[in-house]
Order: sequence, then structure tokens, then C-alpha cells
Amino acid sequence: MSHTIREKQKLLNRIRRIKGQIEAIERSLEDERGCNEVLQQLTSCRGAMNGLLAVVLEDHIRTHLVDAETDHDHGSPTEQLIEIVHSYFK
Repeated sequence: MSHTIREKQKLLNRIRRIKGQIEAIERSLEDERGCNEVLQQLTSCRGAMNGLLAVVLEDHIRTHLVDAETDHDHGSPTEQLIEIVHSYFK
């Protein structure tokens, strides 16, 4: 992912925010907060992860799959994309 270097700081900032969200979930569980609060934090964290995934996936598609030739080590661009989508929905 050497091409992500230009977006490195943005990606790291996203990861740090997600890390903070996860730590807040942990604190809520330790403090025995209500289910509604924990569920809200979980869905917020999930949304942040989905947003990060979308950014990285879009960059991957634009950089490696659009107009790419078949890479015998990784298969066709179409097969790579299908594999990524399947792994996301597991």
C-alpha cells in the first residue's frame, strides 16, 4: 500500500478516532452503562470502520483494479474485487 503514503495522516487520524471509540465502549462496559449507550457507541464505531473500509477499498479499486491487467499471483481485477467484497460480508 505504498500509494497510501499521500493519505497516510488522514488514515492514521481515522484509526486513532476509531481506537478512541473502542476505548469508550470498553469504559462503558466496565462502568456498566446502559444497553442503549453501548449500542449507540458500537454502531458509531461500526460506521467509522465502514467509512475507513470504503476509503481504502476505493483507493485499491482506483489504483490496482481499474484498467489493470491480470496478475497471475492475485487473479483478475474482477476476481480480486469479488474476493474483497466476499471477505467484507463474512
